[in-house]
Amino acid sequence: MATTLNCHGQLLSLETPCVMGILNATPDSFYTKGTNNTPTLLLEQAYKMIQDGAKILDIGGMSSRPGADYISEQEENDRVLPVIEIIKKNIPTSILSIDTFRASVAKNAILAGASMINDISGGEEDSSIIDIAIKYQTPFICMHKRGVPKTMQHNPTYENVIEEILEYFIQKIEYFRQKGLHDVIVDVGFGFGKTLEQNYELLNSLHIYKQLKKPLLVGISRKSMIYKLLNTTPENALNGTTALHSVALAQGCQILRVHDVKEAVECIQLNQFLIQKNKSHFH
Repeated sequence: MATTLNCHGQLLSLETPCVMGILNATPDSFYTKGTNNTPTLLLEQAYKMIQDGAKILDIGGMSSRPGADYISEQEENDRVLPVIEIIKKNIPTSILSIDTFRASVAKNAILAGASMINDISGGEEDSSIIDIAIKYQTPFICMHKRGVPKTMQHNPTYENVIEEILEYFIQKIEYFRQKGLHDVIVDVGFGFGKTLEQNYELLNSLHIYKQLKKPLLVGISRKSMIYKLLNTTPENALNGTTALHSVALAQGCQILRVHDVKEAVECIQLNQFLIQKNKSHFH
């Protein structure tokens, strides 16, 4: 299992699970509703997230929530690049991830200071994004999804959701390996073309994906699988998120992608303490 990621010469250790903070440079984020998406406000948020213990900041300019429409490449660049530039200028040691499936946006973001690519399409929307990851030697987060955000939640069906997603990643990782991309992070894609039941089935079986020998990233923060089940709203889904983060960590997750950094870091601290206690008890 890979325990370090090389982010443009900065080594990120995954010996202990870490937190990726979500910075939405979008006017239609399902949670922030675009209320704080100017570069200056996002820089403030970045400072706070790093202070709270985030090791990676994930910057996205296009909403991928169910029902979302695509925006133009130009608009996506205009949203994310100023944010990456201002954060890199003010917090030069920060590790920034670009949340995009477009190769050109990924390239521009890397040139502006990002050192990781987070692609919700796993290279399916724009296959040349893989070449960008290889050329600039950036870790690549490969997510599984069914369909496109606009329609992905219209009746997603699987024969066996666990096996089909495992097979998808086995093939992807082999394809990446042949091309020369090795720093791959696996994200099973909670809420992307999965029913509520399938999301929980996946969470329960997350340990199965450890056999891929790649770091596992989990993105469930304030998602509908939590707030719909609890009959609440994204705003009131932090407690549910934390509860499920504990489950994800117990199943072997190494990166939590979250809106609320402090709470996720605390969750990791408690989880790590339990693991240490468990080890010392048996030795």
